[in-house]
Amino acid sequence: MKYLSEIIEGLAFTELQGSADTEITAVVFDSRKVIPGCLFVAIKGTLSDGHDYIDQAVHGGAAAVICEDLPARVTGEVDFLMVADSAIALGIVAANFYDHPSAKLKLVGITGTNGKTTIATLLYKLFRDLGYKCGLISTVENQINGQVIPATHTTPDPVELNKLIDEMVAQGCDYCFMEVSSHAIAQHRIQGLKFAGGIFSNLTHDHLDYHKTFDSYLKAKKAFFDELPANAFALTNSDDKNGNIMLQNTKAHKKTYGLKSMTDYKARILENQFEGLLLQIDNEEVWFKMVGTFNAYNLLAVYAAAMLLDQDKAKILTSLSKLTGARGRFDYIISPNKIIGIVDYAHSPDAVQNILSTIHDIRKGSEKVTTVIGCGGNRDKTKRPIMAKTACEWSDRVILTSDNPRNEDPAQIIKDMEEGVDPAFKRYTVSIIDRREAIKTACMLAKPGDIVLIAGKGHEKYQEVNGVKTHFDDMEELVEQFKLMSN
Repeated sequence: MKYLSEIIEGLAFTELQGSADTEITAVVFDSRKVIPGCLFVAIKGTLSDGHDYIDQAVHGGAAAVICEDLPARVTGEVDFLMVADSAIALGIVAANFYDHPSAKLKLVGITGTNGKTTIATLLYKLFRDLGYKCGLISTVENQINGQVIPATHTTPDPVELNKLIDEMVAQGCDYCFMEVSSHAIAQHRIQGLKFAGGIFSNLTHDHLDYHKTFDSYLKAKKAFFDELPANAFALTNSDDKNGNIMLQNTKAHKKTYGLKSMTDYKARILENQFEGLLLQIDNEEVWFKMVGTFNAYNLLAVYAAAMLLDQDKAKILTSLSKLTGARGRFDYIISPNKIIGIVDYAHSPDAVQNILSTIHDIRKGSEKVTTVIGCGGNRDKTKRPIMAKTACEWSDRVILTSDNPRNEDPAQIIKDMEEGVDPAFKRYTVSIIDRREAIKTACMLAKPGDIVLIAGKGHEKYQEVNGVKTHFDDMEELVEQFKLMSN
């Protein structure tokens, strides 16, 4: 419990009606979570406006309200604060309520279109292996020293975020590695957090359903680096044309990594096989368990960040060489009759090209590649034909299927994808709405030595159709098909 005056410290507000001496029991922005004595923050969201629920929050016992517009009827029993942007205010008051937990450990944020989860997960695993207590906030799951906490968003809301980091501090964590999505930046979910460093992986076509333009998407990512403090580091991939843009206005210590350009941290691929990668990093040759050029970038980013966090070079490389990446990222199994099955979260055009070009680089030559791929409903429609086109360009056969249709017609989503299929490739492309049947068909078409890629859902263990989630796991389906084929 804190006084309102403590919770609003550093908050710019235009008007205060009431007393700042009120005791506050919690900070909430969902009227359904209101408890007596709480501070309710009315957020103007994309689907609903919290201002419409102020009366409900007050009736539920809220002691104070932060809003952008005062309601017509204001009761003197409740404190009201007017602000220019409630979303920004929420981040500030949440951080104040939990005593700025992000300042009590080293918080490192990772942003970019692809690689966020792998980089964050590898950093978490690496630092735990180096003997530190750590927290992880990622798309796949959140963790505190090995304790798994299910993740519902790539980046949680400000209240949950501060609560989670506060728990990490309570459990003695020295570091927290956190994915920072463009949505979270644009919606000010990371407002009020103190970052020790930021990492940029890459930027490609994605999330234009939300950001509308690529420039807006770029600016959301850049805003994260613009706000980093002078005592933090800003580490970017200089092989990505947007890498240097991220550094333009940051006050943080600027560092770069890459495989092609002149950078502070550089690596070279010596061998790239299904068994792993042989890289030369800062003149040291190291064998890693992970596969593909995209993972060479991820490993280099992790190495560079660890060096910037003052860790020993030899210990970093020794530990990294033993680690595997995040679940659902280039997970592969080999069937009894030698068909290679790969499950990957690739759900943007660039990610699809990355995974398929990696397969192309490490295949022995005569194997056929069958790709099973879909696109999510209620998401960026412009990438659908591009993803199908990319899959066709890099595969021998493509099966277009459902991903998470959500509230869209799965047949229409597939039609949108079919627009990207070149007429010359149509004879090698089939559309099967049922994802289980699509995976089964891909496995039946494969011959010994062939490769089956199942893209798009990766670590997810559900499929969402008409707003209802049912259990569905791509790897489970793949294992089951391989098992049936061996009987």
